[in-house]
Amino acid sequence: MTDSFPHRQTASESSQQTGDLTGTELEDVVSRVLARARSRSESASPTHPGDDVPADDAAASARPAHERLGRARELAPEDDAHVPSDGDQQDLAERHALRRVAGLSTELEDVTEVEYRQLRLERVVLAGLYSSGTPADAENSLRELAALAETAGSEVMDGMLQRRVNPDPGTYLGSGKALELKDVVAATGADTVIVDAELAPSQRRALEDVVKVKVIDRTGLILDIFAQHAKSKEGKAQVELAQLEYMLPRLRGWGESLSRQAGGRAASGEGIGSRGPGETKIELDRRRIRQRMAKLRREIAAMKPARETKRLNRKRNAVPSVAIAGYTNAGKSSLLNRLTDAGVLVENALFATLDPTVRKAQTPDGIGYTLADTVGFVRSLPTQLVEAFRSTLEEVADADVIVHVVDASHPDPEGQLKAVRDVLTDVGANDIPEIVALNKADIADPVVLARLRNHEHPSVAVSARTGEGVAELQRLIAAAIPRPDHDLDLLVPYVHGEVVSRLHAQDAEILSTEHTPEGTRLHVRVREDLVGDLEQYRTDRAPGGAAAAEDHPSA
Repeated sequence: MTDSFPHRQTASESSQQTGDLTGTELEDVVSRVLARARSRSESASPTHPGDDVPADDAAASARPAHERLGRARELAPEDDAHVPSDGDQQDLAERHALRRVAGLSTELEDVTEVEYRQLRLERVVLAGLYSSGTPADAENSLRELAALAETAGSEVMDGMLQRRVNPDPGTYLGSGKALELKDVVAATGADTVIVDAELAPSQRRALEDVVKVKVIDRTGLILDIFAQHAKSKEGKAQVELAQLEYMLPRLRGWGESLSRQAGGRAASGEGIGSRGPGETKIELDRRRIRQRMAKLRREIAAMKPARETKRLNRKRNAVPSVAIAGYTNAGKSSLLNRLTDAGVLVENALFATLDPTVRKAQTPDGIGYTLADTVGFVRSLPTQLVEAFRSTLEEVADADVIVHVVDASHPDPEGQLKAVRDVLTDVGANDIPEIVALNKADIADPVVLARLRNHEHPSVAVSARTGEGVAELQRLIAAAIPRPDHDLDLLVPYVHGEVVSRLHAQDAEILSTEHTPEGTRLHVRVREDLVGDLEQYRTDRAPGGAAAAEDHPSA
Protein backbone atom coordinates (compact mmCIF):
# COMPACT_ATOMS: atom_id res chain seq x y z
CA MET A 1 0.00 0.00 0.00
CA THR A 2 1.36 3.38 -0.94
CA ASP A 3 1.97 5.73 1.96
CA SER A 4 0.12 9.00 1.41
CA PHE A 5 2.12 10.89 4.02
CA PRO A 6 5.29 12.77 2.97
CA HIS A 7 8.59 11.19 3.87
CA ARG A 8 10.03 12.48 7.16
CA GLN A 9 13.73 12.16 7.66
CA THR A 10 15.24 11.02 10.93
CA ALA A 11 16.80 13.38 13.44
CA SER A 12 20.31 12.22 12.53
CA GLU A 13 19.68 12.90 8.85
CA SER A 14 18.28 16.31 9.74
CA SER A 15 21.27 17.22 11.86
CA GLN A 16 23.65 16.18 9.08
CA GLN A 17 21.88 18.48 6.63
CA THR A 18 21.44 21.44 8.95
CA GLY A 19 24.93 21.17 10.37
CA ASP A 20 26.48 22.10 6.99
CA LEU A 21 24.33 25.18 6.34
CA THR A 22 26.10 28.45 5.77
CA GLY A 23 24.93 31.76 7.22
CA THR A 24 23.24 32.69 3.95
CA GLU A 25 21.36 29.39 3.80
CA LEU A 26 20.14 29.79 7.38
CA GLU A 27 18.82 33.25 6.50
CA ASP A 28 17.00 31.71 3.54
CA VAL A 29 15.33 29.17 5.86
CA VAL A 30 14.14 31.87 8.24
CA SER A 31 12.90 33.96 5.33
CA ARG A 32 10.84 31.04 3.99
CA VAL A 33 9.26 30.42 7.40
CA LEU A 34 8.35 34.08 7.84
CA ALA A 35 7.05 34.40 4.27
CA ARG A 36 4.81 31.37 4.73
CA ALA A 37 3.43 32.81 7.99
CA ARG A 38 2.72 36.13 6.25
CA SER A 39 0.96 34.42 3.39
CA ARG A 40 -1.31 32.55 5.82
CA SER A 41 -2.23 35.75 7.64
CA GLU A 42 -2.89 37.57 4.35
CA SER A 43 -5.11 34.76 3.09
CA ALA A 44 -7.11 34.92 6.33
CA SER A 45 -7.44 38.72 6.22
CA PRO A 46 -10.64 40.42 4.93
CA THR A 47 -10.96 41.67 1.38
CA HIS A 48 -9.06 44.88 0.65
CA PRO A 49 -11.00 48.07 -0.08
CA GLY A 50 -11.76 48.48 -3.75
CA ASP A 51 -11.94 44.76 -4.52
CA ASP A 52 -15.11 43.31 -5.98
CA VAL A 53 -17.14 41.77 -3.19
CA PRO A 54 -20.02 39.43 -3.98
CA ALA A 55 -23.36 40.39 -2.51
CA ASP A 56 -23.46 37.33 -0.25
CA ASP A 57 -19.97 38.07 1.07
CA ALA A 58 -20.85 41.70 1.66
CA ALA A 59 -23.95 40.69 3.63
CA ALA A 60 -21.89 38.20 5.60
CA SER A 61 -19.28 40.81 6.46
CA ALA A 62 -22.00 43.14 7.69
CA ARG A 63 -23.08 40.62 10.33
CA PRO A 64 -21.53 40.65 13.81
CA ALA A 65 -18.11 39.07 14.07
CA HIS A 66 -19.23 36.12 16.17
CA GLU A 67 -21.89 35.23 13.56
CA ARG A 68 -19.41 35.49 10.66
CA LEU A 69 -16.90 33.28 12.43
CA GLY A 70 -19.47 30.83 13.72
CA ARG A 71 -18.38 31.43 17.32
CA ALA A 72 -20.68 31.17 20.29
CA ARG A 73 -22.01 34.46 21.55
CA GLU A 74 -20.31 33.71 24.88
CA LEU A 75 -16.99 34.67 23.26
CA ALA A 76 -18.20 37.41 20.93
CA PRO A 77 -15.63 40.23 20.80
CA GLU A 78 -16.38 43.11 23.14
CA ASP A 79 -15.19 46.70 22.85
CA ASP A 80 -13.62 48.27 25.92
CA ALA A 81 -13.90 44.98 27.82
CA HIS A 82 -12.47 46.35 31.07
CA VAL A 83 -13.62 49.29 33.14
CA PRO A 84 -11.82 51.09 35.99
CA SER A 85 -13.68 49.03 38.62
CA ASP A 86 -11.95 45.89 37.28
CA GLY A 87 -8.59 47.08 38.64
CA ASP A 88 -5.15 46.24 37.27
CA GLN A 89 -6.06 42.71 36.06
CA GLN A 90 -2.58 41.36 36.80
CA ASP A 91 -3.92 37.79 36.86
CA LEU A 92 -5.23 38.22 33.33
CA ALA A 93 -1.86 39.55 32.13
CA GLU A 94 -0.17 36.52 33.71
CA ARG A 95 -2.61 34.14 32.01
CA HIS A 96 -1.99 35.80 28.62
CA ALA A 97 1.80 35.85 29.04
CA LEU A 98 2.09 32.67 26.95
CA ARG A 99 -0.52 32.05 24.27
CA ARG A 100 -0.65 29.74 21.31
CA VAL A 101 -1.23 31.27 17.88
CA ALA A 102 -3.71 30.13 15.22
CA GLY A 103 -2.58 29.47 11.67
CA LEU A 104 0.93 28.24 12.49
CA SER A 105 2.02 24.71 11.77
CA THR A 106 4.32 22.11 13.30
CA GLU A 107 4.60 20.25 10.00
CA LEU A 108 7.94 20.71 8.26
CA GLU A 109 7.80 21.58 4.57
CA ASP A 110 11.58 21.68 4.47
CA VAL A 111 13.77 19.53 6.75
CA THR A 112 16.14 22.48 7.21
CA GLU A 113 13.41 24.20 9.25
CA VAL A 114 13.79 21.72 12.13
CA GLU A 115 15.10 24.49 14.42
CA TYR A 116 12.25 26.87 13.57
CA ARG A 117 9.13 24.86 14.35
CA GLN A 118 6.09 26.90 15.23
CA LEU A 119 3.40 25.88 17.73
CA ARG A 120 -0.19 25.80 16.49
CA LEU A 121 -3.60 25.39 18.06
CA GLU A 122 -5.38 22.05 17.95
CA ARG A 123 -7.80 21.90 15.07
CA VAL A 124 -11.12 20.45 16.16
CA VAL A 125 -14.40 19.40 14.56
CA LEU A 126 -17.54 19.49 16.70
CA ALA A 127 -20.29 16.87 16.62
CA GLY A 128 -23.68 17.07 18.28
CA LEU A 129 -26.83 14.99 18.50
CA TYR A 130 -30.31 16.01 19.62
CA SER A 131 -33.44 13.96 20.10
CA SER A 132 -35.79 16.68 21.34
CA GLY A 133 -36.11 20.44 21.11
CA THR A 134 -35.62 22.63 18.08
CA PRO A 135 -32.66 22.77 15.69
CA ALA A 136 -31.98 26.31 16.94
CA ASP A 137 -31.52 25.02 20.49
CA ALA A 138 -29.18 22.28 19.28
CA GLU A 139 -27.15 24.76 17.22
CA ASN A 140 -26.88 27.11 20.19
CA SER A 141 -25.57 24.23 22.33
CA LEU A 142 -23.00 23.46 19.64
CA ARG A 143 -21.91 27.12 19.56
CA GLU A 144 -21.45 26.97 23.31
CA LEU A 145 -19.27 23.90 22.77
CA ALA A 146 -17.27 25.95 20.27
CA ALA A 147 -16.74 28.60 22.95
CA LEU A 148 -15.56 25.92 25.38
CA ALA A 149 -13.17 24.53 22.75
CA GLU A 150 -11.69 27.96 22.02
CA THR A 151 -11.29 28.64 25.74
CA ALA A 152 -9.39 25.36 26.08
CA GLY A 153 -6.98 26.50 23.34
CA SER A 154 -8.16 25.09 20.02
CA GLU A 155 -9.33 26.28 16.63
CA VAL A 156 -12.80 25.16 15.56
CA MET A 157 -12.76 24.07 11.92
CA ASP A 158 -16.29 22.74 11.42
CA GLY A 159 -19.32 21.29 13.19
CA MET A 160 -22.13 18.91 12.42
CA LEU A 161 -25.50 18.09 14.00
CA GLN A 162 -27.62 14.97 13.76
CA ARG A 163 -31.24 14.46 14.79
CA ARG A 164 -31.71 10.97 16.16
CA VAL A 165 -34.27 9.41 18.47
CA ASN A 166 -31.63 7.65 20.57
CA PRO A 167 -27.82 7.77 20.42
CA ASP A 168 -26.20 4.81 18.74
CA PRO A 169 -24.84 2.47 21.44
CA GLY A 170 -21.78 1.77 19.33
CA THR A 171 -20.44 5.03 17.90
CA TYR A 172 -22.99 7.48 19.43
CA LEU A 173 -23.62 9.14 16.02
CA GLY A 174 -24.41 6.03 14.04
CA SER A 175 -22.21 4.33 11.46
CA GLY A 176 -23.22 6.50 8.50
CA LYS A 177 -22.83 9.80 10.31
CA ALA A 178 -19.52 8.62 11.80
CA LEU A 179 -18.18 8.00 8.28
CA GLU A 180 -19.41 11.44 7.24
CA LEU A 181 -17.60 12.90 10.25
CA LYS A 182 -14.45 11.07 9.13
CA ASP A 183 -14.66 12.81 5.74
CA VAL A 184 -15.10 16.22 7.41
CA VAL A 185 -12.05 15.57 9.60
CA ALA A 186 -9.96 14.62 6.58
CA ALA A 187 -11.14 17.63 4.56
CA THR A 188 -10.42 20.17 7.30
CA GLY A 189 -7.15 18.64 8.50
CA ALA A 190 -8.49 18.38 12.06
CA ASP A 191 -6.71 16.34 14.70
CA THR A 192 -9.48 16.20 17.34
CA VAL A 193 -13.23 15.56 17.44
CA ILE A 194 -15.27 17.00 20.33
CA VAL A 195 -18.70 15.50 20.98
CA ASP A 196 -21.39 17.61 22.66
CA ALA A 197 -22.28 14.93 25.24
CA GLU A 198 -20.65 12.58 27.72
CA LEU A 199 -19.58 9.46 25.86
CA ALA A 200 -19.36 5.98 27.28
CA PRO A 201 -15.80 4.60 27.12
CA SER A 202 -16.84 2.05 24.48
CA GLN A 203 -18.48 4.76 22.31
CA ARG A 204 -15.38 6.90 22.48
CA ARG A 205 -13.11 4.03 21.40
CA ALA A 206 -15.45 2.98 18.60
CA LEU A 207 -15.73 6.54 17.25
CA GLU A 208 -11.94 6.96 17.34
CA ASP A 209 -11.57 3.74 15.36
CA VAL A 210 -13.77 5.27 12.64
CA VAL A 211 -12.51 8.86 12.43
CA LYS A 212 -8.86 7.93 13.10
CA VAL A 213 -8.21 10.98 15.31
CA LYS A 214 -8.52 11.76 19.01
CA VAL A 215 -12.09 12.00 20.35
CA ILE A 216 -13.04 13.78 23.56
CA ASP A 217 -16.44 14.53 25.01
CA ARG A 218 -17.96 17.61 26.63
CA THR A 219 -17.05 16.47 30.14
CA GLY A 220 -13.40 15.95 29.28
CA LEU A 221 -13.28 19.38 27.62
CA ILE A 222 -14.72 21.16 30.68
CA LEU A 223 -12.32 19.31 32.98
CA ASP A 224 -9.41 20.43 30.79
CA ILE A 225 -10.51 24.09 31.10
CA PHE A 226 -10.81 23.74 34.87
CA ALA A 227 -7.31 22.25 35.04
CA GLN A 228 -5.91 25.24 33.12
CA HIS A 229 -7.64 27.89 35.23
CA ALA A 230 -7.37 26.49 38.76
CA LYS A 231 -4.91 28.53 40.85
CA SER A 232 -5.42 27.82 44.55
CA LYS A 233 -4.25 24.63 46.22
CA GLU A 234 -7.81 23.62 47.02
CA GLY A 235 -8.98 24.36 43.48
CA LYS A 236 -6.20 22.29 41.92
CA ALA A 237 -6.92 19.38 44.25
CA GLN A 238 -10.64 19.51 43.45
CA VAL A 239 -10.01 19.55 39.70
CA GLU A 240 -7.50 16.69 39.89
CA LEU A 241 -9.98 14.60 41.88
CA ALA A 242 -12.67 15.23 39.27
CA GLN A 243 -10.27 14.34 36.44
CA LEU A 244 -9.26 11.07 38.12
CA GLU A 245 -12.89 10.09 38.70
CA TYR A 246 -13.53 10.74 35.01
CA MET A 247 -10.39 8.90 33.89
CA LEU A 248 -10.80 5.76 36.01
CA PRO A 249 -13.38 3.93 33.85
CA ARG A 250 -11.69 5.15 30.66
CA LEU A 251 -8.25 3.60 31.08
CA ARG A 252 -7.11 1.50 28.16
CA GLY A 253 -5.03 -1.64 28.10
CA TRP A 254 -2.13 -1.95 25.68
CA GLY A 255 -1.75 -5.72 25.35
CA GLU A 256 -0.04 -8.52 27.21
CA SER A 257 3.38 -6.91 26.91
CA LEU A 258 2.47 -4.55 29.74
CA SER A 259 1.38 -7.19 32.26
CA ARG A 260 3.29 -7.36 35.55
CA GLN A 261 3.61 -10.96 36.69
CA ALA A 262 6.09 -10.93 39.57
CA GLY A 263 8.71 -8.87 41.32
CA GLY A 264 12.51 -9.07 41.42
CA ARG A 265 14.34 -11.46 39.10
CA ALA A 266 11.16 -13.49 38.60
CA ALA A 267 9.69 -10.54 36.70
CA SER A 268 12.16 -11.16 33.87
CA GLY A 269 10.84 -14.68 33.33
CA GLU A 270 13.54 -16.66 35.13
CA GLY A 271 11.98 -19.93 36.19
CA ILE A 272 9.74 -20.52 39.18
CA GLY A 273 7.59 -17.59 40.19
CA SER A 274 7.38 -16.08 36.72
CA ARG A 275 4.30 -17.96 35.52
CA GLY A 276 0.66 -17.11 35.97
CA PRO A 277 -1.56 -14.20 34.93
CA GLY A 278 -0.23 -11.73 37.51
CA GLU A 279 -1.33 -8.12 37.71
CA THR A 280 -1.71 -6.32 34.41
CA LYS A 281 -0.52 -2.78 33.85
CA ILE A 282 -4.07 -1.42 33.61
CA GLU A 283 -4.95 -2.96 36.99
CA LEU A 284 -1.86 -1.37 38.49
CA ASP A 285 -2.85 2.01 37.05
CA ARG A 286 -6.36 1.68 38.44
CA ARG A 287 -5.02 0.90 41.90
CA ARG A 288 -2.70 3.89 41.81
CA ILE A 289 -5.52 6.18 40.67
CA ARG A 290 -7.73 4.99 43.53
CA GLN A 291 -4.92 5.60 45.99
CA ARG A 292 -4.39 9.10 44.61
CA MET A 293 -8.11 9.83 44.79
CA ALA A 294 -8.22 8.74 48.42
CA LYS A 295 -5.29 11.03 49.21
CA LEU A 296 -6.92 13.99 47.43
CA ARG A 297 -10.17 13.45 49.34
CA ARG A 298 -8.23 13.56 52.60
CA GLU A 299 -6.44 16.75 51.54
CA ILE A 300 -9.69 18.45 50.51
CA ALA A 301 -11.31 17.39 53.78
CA ALA A 302 -8.35 18.87 55.67
CA MET A 303 -8.80 22.20 53.85
CA LYS A 304 -12.50 22.36 54.67
CA PRO A 305 -12.16 23.45 58.35
CA ALA A 306 -10.34 26.66 57.38
CA ARG A 307 -13.20 27.70 55.11
CA GLU A 308 -15.79 26.66 57.69
CA THR A 309 -13.99 28.63 60.42
CA LYS A 310 -14.18 31.81 58.36
CA ARG A 311 -17.83 31.13 57.62
CA LEU A 312 -18.63 30.49 61.31
CA ASN A 313 -16.85 33.69 62.31
CA ARG A 314 -19.10 35.64 59.95
CA LYS A 315 -22.15 33.87 61.36
CA ARG A 316 -21.06 34.50 64.95
CA ASN A 317 -20.68 38.18 64.17
CA ALA A 318 -24.08 38.10 62.46
CA VAL A 319 -22.65 39.36 59.16
CA PRO A 320 -25.15 38.78 56.34
CA SER A 321 -23.78 36.91 53.33
CA VAL A 322 -24.71 37.35 49.68
CA ALA A 323 -23.52 34.86 47.03
CA ILE A 324 -23.19 35.70 43.35
CA ALA A 325 -24.14 32.69 41.24
CA GLY A 326 -24.88 32.29 37.57
CA TYR A 327 -23.98 30.86 34.20
CA THR A 328 -20.35 30.98 33.14
CA ASN A 329 -19.29 34.21 31.42
CA ALA A 330 -22.50 35.95 32.51
CA GLY A 331 -20.47 38.73 34.16
CA LYS A 332 -20.32 37.63 37.82
CA SER A 333 -16.74 38.80 38.43
CA SER A 334 -17.39 42.09 36.63
CA LEU A 335 -20.42 42.69 38.84
CA LEU A 336 -18.39 41.87 41.96
CA ASN A 337 -15.76 44.40 40.87
CA ARG A 338 -18.46 47.00 40.24
CA LEU A 339 -20.01 46.49 43.70
CA THR A 340 -16.84 46.16 45.80
CA ASP A 341 -13.81 47.25 43.66
CA ALA A 342 -12.43 43.75 44.30
CA GLY A 343 -10.21 43.77 41.21
CA VAL A 344 -10.70 40.04 40.51
CA LEU A 345 -9.82 38.59 37.12
CA VAL A 346 -12.23 39.44 34.30
CA GLU A 347 -11.83 37.68 30.95
CA ASN A 348 -14.10 37.06 27.99
CA ALA A 349 -13.82 33.30 28.40
CA LEU A 350 -15.77 30.46 29.93
CA PHE A 351 -14.83 29.46 33.51
CA ALA A 352 -12.27 32.27 33.71
CA THR A 353 -12.40 32.26 37.54
CA LEU A 354 -12.77 29.10 39.60
CA ASP A 355 -11.66 30.01 43.11
CA PRO A 356 -14.32 31.74 45.26
CA THR A 357 -13.68 35.35 46.20
CA VAL A 358 -15.29 36.92 49.30
CA ARG A 359 -15.32 40.71 49.72
CA LYS A 360 -16.93 43.08 52.21
CA ALA A 361 -19.66 45.38 50.97
CA GLN A 362 -22.12 47.88 52.43
CA THR A 363 -25.73 48.74 51.77
CA PRO A 364 -26.54 52.39 50.98
CA ASP A 365 -27.61 52.89 54.63
CA GLY A 366 -24.37 51.44 56.03
CA ILE A 367 -25.26 47.80 56.87
CA GLY A 368 -22.25 45.59 56.17
CA TYR A 369 -22.43 42.23 54.41
CA THR A 370 -20.13 39.84 52.53
CA LEU A 371 -20.32 39.30 48.77
CA ALA A 372 -18.98 35.97 47.46
CA ASP A 373 -18.22 35.21 43.81
CA THR A 374 -18.50 31.49 43.02
CA VAL A 375 -17.64 29.19 40.12
CA GLY A 376 -19.82 29.52 37.04
CA PHE A 377 -22.28 26.87 35.93
CA VAL A 378 -22.98 25.42 32.51
CA ARG A 379 -25.45 23.06 30.89
CA SER A 380 -24.74 19.44 31.75
CA LEU A 381 -22.12 20.40 34.33
CA PRO A 382 -20.14 17.18 34.98
CA THR A 383 -21.26 15.44 38.14
CA GLN A 384 -17.61 14.89 39.05
CA LEU A 385 -17.14 18.67 39.25
CA VAL A 386 -20.27 19.18 41.34
CA GLU A 387 -19.04 16.62 43.86
CA ALA A 388 -15.43 17.85 43.85
CA PHE A 389 -16.46 21.51 44.23
CA ARG A 390 -19.15 20.81 46.83
CA SER A 391 -17.13 22.54 49.57
CA THR A 392 -16.84 25.63 47.35
CA LEU A 393 -20.52 25.55 46.44
CA GLU A 394 -21.36 25.54 50.14
CA GLU A 395 -20.68 29.28 50.01
CA VAL A 396 -23.89 29.48 47.99
CA ALA A 397 -25.84 27.04 50.16
CA ASP A 398 -24.98 28.99 53.35
CA ALA A 399 -25.74 32.43 51.92
CA ASP A 400 -28.63 34.59 53.11
CA VAL A 401 -29.34 35.89 49.61
CA ILE A 402 -28.32 34.71 46.12
CA VAL A 403 -27.74 37.22 43.33
CA HIS A 404 -28.43 35.13 40.24
CA VAL A 405 -26.58 36.77 37.33
CA VAL A 406 -28.01 36.08 33.86
CA ASP A 407 -26.58 37.13 30.50
CA ALA A 408 -29.62 38.95 29.10
CA SER A 409 -27.94 39.25 25.68
CA HIS A 410 -27.67 35.46 25.31
CA PRO A 411 -30.01 33.77 22.80
CA ASP A 412 -31.40 31.48 25.53
CA PRO A 413 -31.38 33.25 28.92
CA GLU A 414 -34.20 31.03 30.19
CA GLY A 415 -32.03 28.00 29.52
CA GLN A 416 -29.24 29.57 31.56
CA LEU A 417 -31.65 30.20 34.44
CA LYS A 418 -32.81 26.58 34.42
CA ALA A 419 -29.27 25.15 34.23
CA VAL A 420 -28.10 27.20 37.23
CA ARG A 421 -31.17 26.41 39.30
CA ASP A 422 -30.72 22.69 38.66
CA VAL A 423 -27.24 22.86 40.20
CA LEU A 424 -28.46 25.02 43.09
CA THR A 425 -31.06 22.36 43.82
CA ASP A 426 -28.34 19.69 43.86
CA VAL A 427 -26.37 21.58 46.53
CA GLY A 428 -29.45 22.40 48.63
CA ALA A 429 -29.64 26.12 47.83
CA ASN A 430 -32.98 26.19 46.02
CA ASP A 431 -34.93 27.68 48.98
CA ILE A 432 -32.65 30.70 49.54
CA PRO A 433 -34.07 34.13 48.56
CA GLU A 434 -32.95 35.01 45.04
CA ILE A 435 -32.47 38.27 43.16
CA VAL A 436 -32.17 37.88 39.38
CA ALA A 437 -29.66 40.36 37.93
CA LEU A 438 -30.13 40.63 34.15
CA ASN A 439 -26.58 41.62 33.20
CA LYS A 440 -25.37 43.14 29.91
CA ALA A 441 -28.53 45.22 29.66
CA ASP A 442 -26.65 47.76 27.53
CA ILE A 443 -26.46 45.29 24.62
CA ALA A 444 -29.52 43.12 25.33
CA ASP A 445 -32.77 43.19 23.36
CA PRO A 446 -35.30 45.41 25.22
CA VAL A 447 -38.07 42.94 24.38
CA VAL A 448 -36.12 40.10 26.00
CA LEU A 449 -35.38 42.26 29.05
CA ALA A 450 -39.08 43.09 29.46
CA ARG A 451 -40.04 39.44 29.12
CA LEU A 452 -37.53 38.33 31.75
CA ARG A 453 -38.47 41.10 34.18
CA ASN A 454 -42.14 40.16 33.89
CA HIS A 455 -41.36 36.51 34.60
CA GLU A 456 -38.67 36.80 37.30
CA HIS A 457 -39.40 38.52 40.62
CA PRO A 458 -37.50 40.25 42.07
CA SER A 459 -35.29 41.16 39.13
CA VAL A 460 -33.25 44.12 37.94
CA ALA A 461 -31.60 45.01 34.63
CA VAL A 462 -27.94 45.90 35.19
CA SER A 463 -24.76 46.49 33.22
CA ALA A 464 -21.52 45.77 35.01
CA ARG A 465 -19.67 47.68 32.28
CA THR A 466 -21.64 50.94 32.36
CA GLY A 467 -22.98 50.80 35.92
CA GLU A 468 -26.60 50.92 34.78
CA GLY A 469 -28.99 49.46 37.39
CA VAL A 470 -26.28 48.82 40.01
CA ALA A 471 -27.86 51.27 42.47
CA GLU A 472 -31.21 49.48 42.14
CA LEU A 473 -29.48 46.13 42.69
CA GLN A 474 -27.89 47.47 45.87
CA ARG A 475 -31.31 48.56 47.13
CA LEU A 476 -32.75 45.11 46.45
CA ILE A 477 -29.84 43.48 48.32
CA ALA A 478 -30.32 45.88 51.24
CA ALA A 479 -33.99 44.94 51.44
CA ALA A 480 -33.34 41.18 51.20
CA ILE A 481 -30.47 40.63 53.69
CA PRO A 482 -31.23 40.02 57.38
CA ARG A 483 -31.31 43.38 59.15
CA PRO A 484 -31.32 44.46 62.81
CA ASP A 485 -34.84 43.87 64.14
CA HIS A 486 -34.79 44.98 67.80
CA ASP A 487 -35.74 48.62 68.50
CA LEU A 488 -34.11 50.09 71.62
CA ASP A 489 -34.12 53.49 73.31
CA LEU A 490 -30.79 54.02 75.08
CA LEU A 491 -29.25 56.57 77.40
CA VAL A 492 -25.48 56.15 77.38
CA PRO A 493 -23.45 58.19 79.92
CA TYR A 494 -20.63 60.19 78.41
CA VAL A 495 -18.12 58.15 80.40
CA HIS A 496 -19.19 55.11 78.36
CA GLY A 497 -18.47 56.58 74.96
CA GLU A 498 -17.11 53.21 73.80
CA VAL A 499 -20.69 51.93 73.67
CA VAL A 500 -21.68 54.64 71.17
CA SER A 501 -18.55 53.89 69.20
CA ARG A 502 -19.42 50.20 69.18
CA LEU A 503 -22.90 50.92 67.88
CA HIS A 504 -21.41 52.92 65.01
CA ALA A 505 -18.94 50.14 64.26
CA GLN A 506 -21.43 47.29 64.55
CA ASP A 507 -24.11 46.59 61.98
CA ALA A 508 -26.68 48.64 63.89
CA GLU A 509 -29.09 51.20 62.53
CA ILE A 510 -28.96 54.45 64.51
CA LEU A 511 -32.33 56.06 63.92
CA SER A 512 -31.81 59.17 66.06
CA THR A 513 -29.18 60.73 68.33
CA GLU A 514 -29.62 63.42 71.01
CA HIS A 515 -27.01 64.82 73.38
CA THR A 516 -28.47 65.59 76.84
CA PRO A 517 -26.90 66.56 80.21
CA GLU A 518 -27.29 62.95 81.37
CA GLY A 519 -25.64 61.42 78.31
CA THR A 520 -26.31 60.45 74.71
CA ARG A 521 -29.85 59.37 73.91
CA LEU A 522 -30.04 56.92 71.02
CA HIS A 523 -32.90 55.26 69.20
CA VAL A 524 -31.29 52.25 67.56
CA ARG A 525 -32.19 49.03 65.82
CA VAL A 526 -29.79 46.18 66.65
CA ARG A 527 -29.49 42.45 66.22
CA GLU A 528 -30.51 40.03 68.95
CA ASP A 529 -26.97 39.26 70.10
CA LEU A 530 -26.44 42.91 71.13
CA VAL A 531 -29.63 43.28 73.18
CA GLY A 532 -28.18 41.70 76.32
CA ASP A 533 -25.03 43.87 76.23
CA LEU A 534 -27.13 47.06 76.03
CA GLU A 535 -29.64 46.08 78.71
CA GLN A 536 -28.23 48.43 81.38
CA TYR A 537 -28.56 51.49 79.12
CA ARG A 538 -32.16 50.95 78.07
CA THR A 539 -34.81 53.53 78.92
CA ASP A 540 -37.71 51.75 77.25
CA ARG A 541 -38.36 49.44 80.23
CA ALA A 542 -41.43 49.07 82.34
CA PRO A 543 -41.07 49.75 86.12
CA GLY A 544 -41.04 46.02 86.84
CA GLY A 545 -37.92 45.58 84.76
CA ALA A 546 -39.58 44.04 81.74
CA ALA A 547 -38.70 45.42 78.35
CA ALA A 548 -41.18 47.65 76.63
CA ALA A 549 -43.32 46.37 73.82
CA GLU A 550 -41.14 48.11 71.24
CA ASP A 551 -38.49 45.45 71.78
CA HIS A 552 -40.89 42.91 70.30
CA PRO A 553 -42.80 44.44 67.42
CA SER A 554 -44.94 41.34 67.05
CA ALA A 555 -46.29 41.72 70.59
